[in-house]
Amino acid sequence: MTKHDSKYMQRCLDLAQLGYKSAHPNPMVGCVIVHEGKIIGEGYHTAYGKAHAEVEAINSVMDKSLLRDSTLYVNLEPCAHHGKTPPCADLVIRHQLKRVVIANTDPHEVVAGTGIERMKANGIEVKTGVLESKGRILNRRFFTYHEKKRPYIMLKWAQTADGFLGRTTGDSGSPHISGKLANQYVHELRASVDGIFVGTQTVVQDNPSLNVRHVEGPSPHRFTIDHNNRIPTDSKLLSDGLPTTIFSKSKFTDRHVVLDTEDDIWAKMMDYWYQNGIQSVLIEGGTNILNQFIEKNRFDEIITITSSKNWVSGVASPKTPQLPVYQEFQLGSDRISIYHNNH
Repeated sequence: MTKHDSKYMQRCLDLAQLGYKSAHPNPMVGCVIVHEGKIIGEGYHTAYGKAHAEVEAINSVMDKSLLRDSTLYVNLEPCAHHGKTPPCADLVIRHQLKRVVIANTDPHEVVAGTGIERMKANGIEVKTGVLESKGRILNRRFFTYHEKKRPYIMLKWAQTADGFLGRTTGDSGSPHISGKLANQYVHELRASVDGIFVGTQTVVQDNPSLNVRHVEGPSPHRFTIDHNNRIPTDSKLLSDGLPTTIFSKSKFTDRHVVLDTEDDIWAKMMDYWYQNGIQSVLIEGGTNILNQFIEKNRFDEIITITSSKNWVSGVASPKTPQLPVYQEFQLGSDRISIYHNNH
C-alpha cells in the first residue's frame, strides 16, 4: 500500500460520511478517480435508491477518455448485481479503468467478492484492504447486519454529572438534562438509524415523539414493548401518523407484533428486526430496558451524554460497562462519550 493509496482512500471515506443520514440501509460509500496524480472525478452515495458512488464519480469526469489510464478508489467493493441500480462493476469494466483500489469486500451475499472477480477477469488490476479497518468502522452497522445476521444495537442516554437520567415522582426542577447542541446531536443519531426503541414505561410517562425534529433527515421506525396494552391510543407514537410497532404477547391492534414471551424475547426482537431489514436500532431507554441490554451483552455501542448539572437525587443512569472510550468530545456544556463493544 502506497501513501497515495491511503490518501485517496481517506478521501473516499470522507466523502462516504456525507451519506450518514441518507444512505441507510445501504452502506456509506465514497469514490475518487485519479489520473496521473490528479483527482479528475469523485462522488458518494447520496441516498438509498439513488446512484452509487462509482456512478457519481465516473459521471463527474469531464474527459471520459482519461478513465482507461486512471485508478478508481472506492471504500466498498463495486456491486455485481442488479438492485435498484445496475451493477457498478460492469460500469467500471465498460469504461476500462486501469486499476481499482478497495478498502472492504462487500459482505452482502449477492456481492461477496463477485464484483472483484468480475473486474479481474476483465483485465482490471484490483487492490483490496487499503484502510480496511477504517472502512469497517465507518460501515459497522452494515457489516454487523450482514455478517452477524442481526441489527447493530446502540444504547444512548443522557445523564447528570452525578449520575441521574430522570426525575422521580415529586422531584422539582427541570427534567431536561442536556443542552441544545446535544439535542441536535441526538436527532442526527435518530436520522441515521433504521429503528428506535423504548420501553412501555417511557412511553406512558413521557409520551415521547421519537422522531427527527431539530435537524433534516428521516425519522426512524419506532418500536416499543407493551404486553398489557397500557399505551394510550392518543399517545404521540400511536397518533402522529409515523410508523410504530409494538411488541406484545397479544395482538391488540394491527400495530402489535406477537412474540413468544416464554423464551428469550430480546433474541426474538433482534430476529424480527433482522428479518424486516432493520440494520440499526437506537435504544433510548428507560433505565430498566438499557440495563437489560447491558446485562445480556446485546449491544454494539454505547453513547452517553453527560451534562454539568447535578441533581442530587432522581432515577439512576445505567452503569457503563468497562469498555475503552472510542471517541469523546464536547458539545456546549455536555460531554459526549462513545464506547464500542468489540464482542
